[in-house]
Amino acid sequence: MASAAFEELVEDFEFLEDWEDRYRHVIDQGKDMEPLPEALRVPATKVDGCASQVWLHAQFDGGKLHFDGASDAMIVSGLIAVLRKLYNGLSPAEVLTVDARSEMARLGLNDHLSAQRSNGLRAMIERIKETAAQTA
Repeated sequence: MASAAFEELVEDFEFLEDWEDRYRHVIDQGKDMEPLPEALRVPATKVDGCASQVWLHAQFDGGKLHFDGASDAMIVSGLIAVLRKLYNGLSPAEVLTVDARSEMARLGLNDHLSAQRSNGLRAMIERIKETAAQTA
């Protein structure tokens, strides 16, 4: 189960035929995010296991997840934006049921990310799920 925003992103990706266009679209998603305040770029929000620097700040409002993030790498910022579309607005229980790997495969991302980027993506997903598990 993915959020409506993620379903819209899947539809956008269906119109982009080659990987380079999809890659650029992911980067554009990251550029469109609000910057994460410096005060939230602290060790507690830093995600280990990523080749670049990544911070994720999650909170629950009305029982629904909302997280923001930042990275020093453009493609990773884009992946954060994609994960926000996948998870934001879901309850902790819903977050735990999302099969992120298969959802990301719908975008064609699994086959085109380097091993380091794939590991970083997994680390971000694990952090999001850990946060949801603590709240569920």
